[in-house]
Formats: sequence, structure tokens, C-alpha cells
Amino acid sequence: MSLSPTALLAAEKSSGGGSAIFQLFFFGLIFVAMYFLLIRPQRKRAKDAQELVRAVQIGDEVQMSSGFIGFVTGFDEDDSAGSVVWVELVEGVEVRALKSAIVRRIEVRTEVAAVESDDSDDSDK
Repeated sequence: MSLSPTALLAAEKSSGGGSAIFQLFFFGLIFVAMYFLLIRPQRKRAKDAQELVRAVQIGDEVQMSSGFIGFVTGFDEDDSAGSVVWVELVEGVEVRALKSAIVRRIEVRTEVAAVESDDSDDSDK
């Protein structure tokens, strides 16, 4: 029981159509997975970084990309784009830095400071 060459070609053509649809579906699935795993999170990080740069104000405690932590003391008036800030690292030491070098704003807990001041008032009595 042997098949003729034309029958073999017909069998190959009929099974090839299903695999082509599967391949297109598979490549589409890979693209969707790459979007959700790579592109979307990167866009969100970039958007968050832009919002942070816009929200920086004088008096904020910030961490720089170099690892330094300091307080924003002002904005450079000579810079027309407004992308340069003055950051005080320690008392009397200020550096100029790009706003884009700010990695995060550090939240200072006022509750802890209030509790500590209440405890010191009690010990004075």
C-alpha cells in the first residue's frame, strides 16, 4: 500500500495550513508577552521618573543617582530649561546637579520626630 507522489504532496499542503496559522498565533503571543514584560514596565518607570523630576521642590530630601543624599536648596536661575538644582549634602556644602540625577524623594517621618520630642519633654520633668 504505497501512496503516489501527488497524494503525498496533497497531504503536505493540507497539514501546512494549520501550522502556518499556529505560527502566526505563536509570534503574536510572543509580541504580546514582550509588551507586557518589557515595554510597558519601562514606560511606567520613565513616566514615574518624569513625574518625580517635575515634583521636586525646595526643601525636599532627595537621593541622587550617585548615592548622595541631600536637601534641595534651590534651582539654578542661569539655566533656562530649569533642569539644574542646588543640593546641600552637609551643612555648608552645596553641589549643582541635574534634576534627572534625582532617583527618589526621601519621606521624613514626622510622627517619629514628634514622639521623640514628647519623650524628651517627659524626661525633663
